[in-house]
Amino acid sequence: MKNFKKVIALVAALSLSVCVFSACTGNNGSNTALTASTASTAASDKIQTVDDLKGKKIGVQLGTTGDIYASDVEDAKIERFNKGADAVMALSQGKIDCIIIDEQPAKVFVSNNNDLEILPEEFTNEDYAAVIKKDNTELLEKVNKALSEIKEDGTLDKIISSYIPADGEEAGSFHYTQTVTEGDTFVMATNAEFPPYEYKEASDIIGIDVEIGRAIADKLGMVLKVEDMAFDSIINAVNSGKADIGLAGFTVTEDRKKQINFSDSYTTSKQVIIIKK
Repeated sequence: MKNFKKVIALVAALSLSVCVFSACTGNNGSNTALTASTASTAASDKIQTVDDLKGKKIGVQLGTTGDIYASDVEDAKIERFNKGADAVMALSQGKIDCIIIDEQPAKVFVSNNNDLEILPEEFTNEDYAAVIKKDNTELLEKVNKALSEIKEDGTLDKIISSYIPADGEEAGSFHYTQTVTEGDTFVMATNAEFPPYEYKEASDIIGIDVEIGRAIADKLGMVLKVEDMAFDSIINAVNSGKADIGLAGFTVTEDRKKQINFSDSYTTSKQVIIIKK
């Protein structure tokens, strides 16, 4: 009888253990409560709106407006990269939480990386303009006149639509070729890491800004020469006289106006946020 009671007690104990274990696990023995908790934490950490950037590790390209805007995000840790492509690699590897960058390069990067996506909510809108030495008002007037002329004759729209077609339309086939092939050089500083505005195709630097530079140089009766350099070196190159103009998707900001002259705007864009899917 004592042995029978011991068996009953053992069965009861085992039954209790199974019940306790079952309460915490699914049919396949996985820890449902823990999984749910982990999933909840992961969901809460996912960036879904601009407000979710608080306290996150944000990747930016050094010296860009993304760099400037990210610095204003509360408690954010900013990781700065010389190239947007380097920031994309860091995001794919989980080293950062997101990237703040211009919309068109973002689209190119995301199209080449299936694990990334652009947050639907834009970060901010902005105007692009050329940068010219602070006290060189004569060149500023000439560049603005050239920009006005290529806007009026449709050249600017043709250049942009060849790289960035309107929704539902195919890219155009127009590409600007310089007609002035001899004479003084017009040096354009850029950073060829910013498609479709400036990027490398084989050994050539091409893109929207390069073609705009050619059109401006033609209007000035000069031959365009493109100098590739780090983005945050362009303003110094222009102000020191190493370059006549900077065309590199420069956003017009009040801080930059203290260092440099901006031409009239030639297009608008927006800052967006790239996240992992």
